Amino acid sequence: MALKVGDKAPNFKLYNSEREEVSLDGLQGHKVVLLFFPQAFTGVCTAEMCSTRDDISFYQNLDAQVFGISVDSVFTLAKFKEDQKLNFPLLSDFNKETSRAYGSLDEEWLLGMKGVAKRSAFVIDKTGVIRYAEVLDNPKELPNFEALKTTLASL
Repeated sequence: MALKVGDKAPNFKLYNSEREEVSLDGLQGHKVVLLFFPQAFTGVCTAEMCSTRDDISFYQNLDAQVFGISVDSVFTLAKFKEDQKLNFPLLSDFNKETSRAYGSLDEEWLLGMKGVAKRSAFVIDKTGVIRYAEVLDNPKELPNFEALKTTLASL
């Protein structure tokens, strides 16, 4: 079932690229932006994460915490974060539970690969309610960052 604006965001417990556990429940009282992406080191994913890196002050000025999420391992994400000089946490959904809970799991992807995150964007308010939700079927498309930012700025 697809999540929609107004739904309570599913809790998760994932490890970041520094091997520290992060949970949505632990972020209560903060605005949260979740950016699911298919795979580190691929062209569109790198462009999306670097664009977010370059725009991080926008999010910080709104007191929002941004997280990139993929099914890559914490080790792959650590290398990706280092190589691209990303200034926000990357979370490993290696077991695919969070991607599935957010309706963001692509069961059949490229080249016979199964179970990668669909490119998706969610804005969650300070009470844990989804205020923006976009799940893309085409991995070459980027989320509508202007709509995401407008929503975030309105909170």
